[in-house]
Amino acid sequence: MARPEINRSGEMEVFVRVVELGGFSSAARAGGMTPSAVSKLISRLEARLGARLLNRSTRKLQLTPEGAAFYERAVRILADLEDAERGVSSGEQAVGRIRLNTNASFGTHILAPLLPEFLARYPGVTLDIIHTDTVVNLLEAQADIAIRAGPLKSSSLVARKLGATRMMIVAAPAYIERFGMPESVAALEAHNRMRLSYTRSLDGWPLRREDGEIITMPAVGSVRISDGEALRHLVVAGAGLARLAAFTVREDIRAGRLVPVLEGQNPGDLEEVHAVWLGQGGRLPARIRALLDFLAARAKVG
Repeated sequence: MARPEINRSGEMEVFVRVVELGGFSSAARAGGMTPSAVSKLISRLEARLGARLLNRSTRKLQLTPEGAAFYERAVRILADLEDAERGVSSGEQAVGRIRLNTNASFGTHILAPLLPEFLARYPGVTLDIIHTDTVVNLLEAQADIAIRAGPLKSSSLVARKLGATRMMIVAAPAYIERFGMPESVAALEAHNRMRLSYTRSLDGWPLRREDGEIITMPAVGSVRISDGEALRHLVVAGAGLARLAAFTVREDIRAGRLVPVLEGQNPGDLEEVHAVWLGQGGRLPARIRALLDFLAARAKVG
């Protein structure tokens, strides 16, 4: 007896619809099916996979760990299928979904102001943006592109430099009024030197002493935090000093919310910013290439 043909993409579409709409009845209405047909399809899918994807109750459906993993993969596969079809029918225009991981500072100060222009230029593209200062595994995170600040480790990722930014120590006027402006590198010892805690950050602050020697001042203070934007807000609130990328504090300095500290002892070191993605020279989908080219041309991180 012939084995019945399995429509895997159709199963994925129904499963994703069930998850996103929160139930069999809603998914059935959206897909022109009956709730019974949807329930049977999900049961057949679970039986074929040998894993329970959904925990069912009278009130709601809840994804199991296996279901959550399958959902994420299904969403990505369906998006790729749609992109492939659109790419053929549209002559390789930039269409489809892009999943982008970026640190919060780049996402807030560089990416967000540029998005309206990009989306107007490429109306067929949708963006799924995740803010995180953690270095993610692009394959596990199912990310198309990640923005990385700081030195890049050797890996199988392809990288494109978007620019480099000066680092500078800043403080709020209210903090300076309470504790005074440090006039020398040694004077920093008496100040609250807050820092980022993620692994790519430096252990201290490079500074040029009065005799010209460049030293590293330990960043020892009351706060270590993994989010660059949260650290900036703490500095603006007067909690202490921090060493941040110039593009993240430029507007704060212009508005008087922050002031530079010891700029004369700033060694002028730069932090590079890259876009990275998977693949060694393979042909990029038009949507990915469009965003990379746009960021390389428009992202001003200096």
